[in-house]
Amino acid sequence: MNLFQPKPPPYEYIKVETKQNVDWLTLNRPESLNAMNPEMMLELQHYFESLLYHQEIRIIVLKAEGRAFCAGYDLSKEHAVSLASGPEGIRVQQRVSRIVKLMRDCPQPIISIVQGAACGGGFALALASNIRLVTPNVKMNAAFIKIGLSGCDVGVSYMLPRLVGASIASELLLTGDFLHADRAKEIGLVSRIGAIETLHIEANNFIEKMLNTSPMGLRLTKSGLNANIDANSMDSAIALEDRQQILCSMSEDHKEGIDAFINKRPPNFKDQ
Repeated sequence: MNLFQPKPPPYEYIKVETKQNVDWLTLNRPESLNAMNPEMMLELQHYFESLLYHQEIRIIVLKAEGRAFCAGYDLSKEHAVSLASGPEGIRVQQRVSRIVKLMRDCPQPIISIVQGAACGGGFALALASNIRLVTPNVKMNAAFIKIGLSGCDVGVSYMLPRLVGASIASELLLTGDFLHADRAKEIGLVSRIGAIETLHIEANNFIEKMLNTSPMGLRLTKSGLNANIDANSMDSAIALEDRQQILCSMSEDHKEGIDAFINKRPPNFKDQ
C-alpha cells in the first residue's frame, strides 16, 4: 500500500455510522489505545476530505472505542517510519497535520467525546473539534516535547492559544503537562464532563439543536467562526458576517424559518 495516498472505504481502523444526517465516527484501535498508525491516518484523511462532497451529513461526532480516546502517533517498532530524509520526513509529518486541517475545513461541526488519554495527535484531534465533551478520567497533553520534539506540532500551537489564551497554552506546550477534566472545564476548553453514556446524551442534545437550524446557516456559522478567529479587525469580521447573512437571507430556508417562527411551529428546512 502507498502510505501517502488516502485510503477509500471500507475502512479498517475507523468506523462510520450514519444516523439522521449525523455521522458517528469511531477510532477503532482500542488494543493500542487508538494510537494512529499510518493506515488509520490515511482513513481519517479520506473520511474528512470526503465530507465536502457529502453535505447531507450535517454534524460529526468523533469518539473512540475502549478506554482511551487516542494516545497519539503509534511509536511501536511495527509502525516506525524512517525520518532520515527531509522529503520523507515532511510527508510523514503531514499525514497527521492534514487530518487537523481537513477537520477545520469540512463544513460540518464536529463534536468530540473524549475519554482517558488524548495525547499528542490525539489532543490535536480534540482541539480541532468544535465542541469537546470529556469523561472525568480524561488526561490531555501536547506530548511531543516529552519525546525530544517541539511542543508545537500538528496545529496545536495555533488552536490551543485561541481556545485557552497564550499563558495557559505556553504552560501546557512548554512542559507537556497533562490537562485533566476539571481544569479543562475551568479554562473553557470543554463543555461537559460526565460518564460516556451521559456524554452520548449530551451530544444528542447538541445534535437536536443543530439539526433544527438551516443547513446553510449551520455550515456558514462554522466557517464564519473559523475565519473570524483570525480576522484582522472587527470591520473585516463584520464584513464577512454581512456577506454570509445576505447569502442565508436569499434562501428558501430563511423564508421557511420566518414563517415557522410567526406560526409557532418547527421549521422544515430543505437546504434550498
